[in-house]
Amino acid sequence: MDYKQKDWLEWLASAEFAINNKAYSTTKVSLFMANYNRELRMGIDIRRKEKIEKATEFMKKIKKVQEEIEAALKRA
Repeated sequence: MDYKQKDWLEWLASAEFAINNKAYSTTKVSLFMANYNRELRMGIDIRRKEKIEKATEFMKKIKKVQEEIEAALKRA
């Protein structure tokens, strides 16, 4: 995650998934369900080691950004 927003292309698929998978209060269904009459699946096996390693790497990136933000706030 880059708080300077230089990595937005990397996050585009996740944003699309989140939008298409959210059930809206007015319709009570997701956009994907409305279009295809079935639920959107993630298509991953969360038990796979590679996924755990990627999740760990992602958390390290988030922690680094949080530390940078905290340092900037202290300087301000």
